[in-house]
This record gives sequence, C-alpha cells and structure tokens, in this order.
Amino acid sequence: MPGRRPLHRSAAGAIVAILAAVVLAADQFVKYLTIEYLPLHQPVPVLGEFLQLYSVRNPGAAFSLGENVTWIFTIALAVVAGVIVWKALGVRSRLWAVVLGALLGGVLGNLTDRLFREPGFPVGHVVDMISMPWMMPAIFNVADIFIVTGMISVALLVVVGLRLDGTRERDAAPASAGESTGDGQDRADV
Repeated sequence: MPGRRPLHRSAAGAIVAILAAVVLAADQFVKYLTIEYLPLHQPVPVLGEFLQLYSVRNPGAAFSLGENVTWIFTIALAVVAGVIVWKALGVRSRLWAVVLGALLGGVLGNLTDRLFREPGFPVGHVVDMISMPWMMPAIFNVADIFIVTGMISVALLVVVGLRLDGTRERDAAPASAGESTGDGQDRADV
C-alpha cells in the first residue's frame, strides 16, 4: 500500500514554523500567567498531590543543575534551535515536520527565557510551574513538555526508519533465494 506523497519543502517548512510559533506562544503565555498570578515557591494544588502548580525561577538545567553556567545553556539552546531549523530545511515528511516544529517551539520557549528574563541576557532564569511530586521532584514548564516529547518522538521516528524525506528504511533481506527487494526504500509518509 503506497503512502502519501511527500510534502513540498515549503509546506513542510510552514508546518514547522507554525507549530514552533504556536508552542512558543503557548509557553510564553503560561509563563506570563505564572509570573502574574502564582505565588512564588508556594504549591497550588490542582489535583491534590498528583498535579500542582509551583512557581520557580530556574537558573540551571533540569533539577537546577549547572546554576553557575547558565550562559552555556543559552549557547546550547541556540545551537539546538539552529540544528532543528537546518534539518527542517530538508523535511518532506508530515510526521517529521510536526515533531521538529513542536521541538523547535519548546527549545525557543526556554531560549527566550534565557535571553530576556531576569537577571538578564544571556543568563535569564527559566520560569517553571508544573509539579507532579508523586512522579519526580522536577518542576517543569510547557516548553519542557514539548522538548521531552519531541526528543522521544525523534527517537521513535529514527527507530522505525522514517527518513526526513518521507521514505522508510525496510529490511532489505530477499524474500527467497535469488530475489531482490529493490532499493530498500518504501514510501511511508504519514
């Protein structure tokens, strides 16, 4: 069964750009609401101990690691954003466009904090507000959700063999002696 035709690069680029903008806007809007309406360092139960809002300013990475080298995280986020944009230029797969767009939006959300929040450029603190104490001690934000799910999705797409251009790697072993399966590619874009 043939898959969908690959996207034109401009269509894939539009998907990446639109999703990145939507994720960035959602992340920054939630951070704005957090700064304006949530008390700092006080848990606000949403679903008891299952889900809480807890406003913090994180100078480091996950679990506040690397608090004294925040500028390195700023550089790393900028490099990652650049790599995602570079990879997105060759995307013709709908799934890859969605995954890269969401991932780019998450990266840009935290990069925006590093560049423009207190204490200043390029060492701004990331605004975190979502806490699930039963699961892990980390407090995270909307951008973090898209970064983590984006990276898991990238790993899954690589494992299933979906290429950026929409082709899929498949087992090239012959069906029987003397038969060939062709070039090992099958159109599988979804």
